[in-house]
Amino acid sequence: MGFRRIWGVRAIYIWLCGLVLAGLMIFGNNTPASAAPRHYTDLEFPPLPEVRLPDYNRYELPNGLVVYLMEDHELPFISGTALVRVGDRWEPQTQVGLASLTGTVMRSGGTKQYTGDELNQLLEEGAASVEAGIGSDAGSVSFSSLTEDVEKVFGWFAGVLTEPVFAPEKLELAKSQSRGRIERRNDNPGQILGREFTKLIYGATSPYASLTEYATLDRIDRESLVKFHQQYFHPNNTMLGISGDFNPQQMQKLIQEKLGSWQPKQNLELPPLPEVNQVTIGGVFLIPQPRLNQSYVRIGHLGGMVKDRDYVPLNVLNEVMNSFGGRLFDEIRSRQGLAYDVYGFWSPQFDYPGVFVAGGQTRSETTVPFIKGILEEIDRLRTTPITPAELARAKDSTLNSFVFNFQTPNQTLSRLMTYAYYGYPQDFIFQYQKQVANVTAADIQRAAQGNFQPDKLVTLVVGNPETIQPPPNSSQSRGGGDRYYHSPRLAI
Repeated sequence: MGFRRIWGVRAIYIWLCGLVLAGLMIFGNNTPASAAPRHYTDLEFPPLPEVRLPDYNRYELPNGLVVYLMEDHELPFISGTALVRVGDRWEPQTQVGLASLTGTVMRSGGTKQYTGDELNQLLEEGAASVEAGIGSDAGSVSFSSLTEDVEKVFGWFAGVLTEPVFAPEKLELAKSQSRGRIERRNDNPGQILGREFTKLIYGATSPYASLTEYATLDRIDRESLVKFHQQYFHPNNTMLGISGDFNPQQMQKLIQEKLGSWQPKQNLELPPLPEVNQVTIGGVFLIPQPRLNQSYVRIGHLGGMVKDRDYVPLNVLNEVMNSFGGRLFDEIRSRQGLAYDVYGFWSPQFDYPGVFVAGGQTRSETTVPFIKGILEEIDRLRTTPITPAELARAKDSTLNSFVFNFQTPNQTLSRLMTYAYYGYPQDFIFQYQKQVANVTAADIQRAAQGNFQPDKLVTLVVGNPETIQPPPNSSQSRGGGDRYYHSPRLAI
């Protein structure tokens, strides 16, 4: 019965769409012939809207929990995120995968009040969600709910955050899923490229490049998850942000009721951030994949952080390099026809050095010209100032895309919490916009000369050595000294 009802509604929808289309065709034929389409250069657009921060309230509970509240009454909907200072960079090297499993089983394993399956059912019935996860440098537990259901959904959320039981059967399920991902991780050449390039830059033993393996999974038990959770999940190590359709006084009361008794950890001390150095300096590496008829290429070196002096000019430079009208796209893809996919990005991190990467995909026989072309463009960015047109396009693109990070109060609150989490100033948003507006071509060239380091560039290719020309054991034109070679520690 429900199936026929759905298709009945779909039939009415298709019929209405047909009527609308017919009307457009009829009225479209009556458009005066003089209304000729305008050239894109003649189009006029309104000025870029100003980024405005909605009013919000920040306060702290006696137990140390920092709370951000931002009202938004446009829809009867509320969402929130608890951001916890944790990350897989602090898990033991013998138990790689521990942080990810902790985040997963926090939610799937249920709480003292409800099993994970019971939570699934309750959330599904209420069109709500509660999710948890731990990444490289942060952990989060989030919820979303209709306004009328927020009290009970927030209670479930608080249970996942503070009282997960880490059900053993859910841990085993999560470990089984992790083993499946390990088994399949060499199926995708792009994934091979990404992870092995990261190893070349940070080192295979760095927490920013380490991989979950069968052996590390075997060393993780329920007690490991409980201990990891107890080490980091405390109110004085957490910030909570909530946006949506709520009454501030009622929300503060709800937060106090559900999280006010959450006990802080006395003398909380977090481990130091891992030291970061580029372990491989220069060189060209090949991972043989004989079945491929194209090469996956990545070139780069260690980068910087968002707080660095040259963050803004390098961010604008990203727009000079990429997309339609960008140098890499125009030269490598359009003029030379060497690739459909080509990119180059300076990718900083908030509290540890990121990477500069360039690369893409190309036919096996054009692998060497493709690499050479990218290296030449990188060198040209260092030696030749960008044109006024490139500068204007890049600045406009950077500012336009930045505005879209603040379309909703929830997006804005997320940004504010991110900056606070990593210790950036409250007015970072407006500092960034001002600096982008004032950046010059000279600033960009200076940043490129100071941060692009050709002698440190590492090149990694995933491809078929039989069809790459010149073959892997031939000299490269890059400086005359580099050669493709098989690396035992990278061979798969």
